[in-house]
Amino acid sequence: LGNSSVLTCPPKSNITMVTWKISPKVGGPCTLGYRADQNKTGRTNCSDSMNWKCRPDRDPTLEIRQVGIAHEGDYTCEVVATEGNFHKTYHLTVLVPPRLTLYCDDHGNPMCMAAAGKPAAQISWVLESNSTPNEEGHDNGTVTVLSKFTAHHTNVTNTTCFVSHPAGNQSKSIAC
Repeated sequence: LGNSSVLTCPPKSNITMVTWKISPKVGGPCTLGYRADQNKTGRTNCSDSMNWKCRPDRDPTLEIRQVGIAHEGDYTCEVVATEGNFHKTYHLTVLVPPRLTLYCDDHGNPMCMAAAGKPAAQISWVLESNSTPNEEGHDNGTVTVLSKFTAHHTNVTNTTCFVSHPAGNQSKSIAC
């Protein structure tokens, strides 16, 4: 999320035409095209964040700047060259790191929240806990996970929450 993504086409010499066909999960399809005989590029329904990385006559690589959840979907590059027709398809999945919050509830129990992550984060505790995480899905595809630490021993004063996620792991400690 927020980074640039670069998708390459099969490298071929003597390219006649290149077309990127993009089918996002949300919104309508878009295409970017290049015709060598006219040295002309065209675009249909593509946002400004999607464009050729450099000149398509030299390199038909697609660059997506400031990747967002709306960019998720299928990206197919079709190359027409003297050697034949070639295509490559990518399925773009956007990872959203959750925001980690650790606090004490009204009864002095540690609460760990991994907010708005995609996919849902996994929460665990340093000391074993009877915790069952609750998940809440959001309209944009992200998920908030909330876990309450339940100690087996009442003399626990300090505990650590671990959040595991494909975009990176996080941990915080608290004394309630």
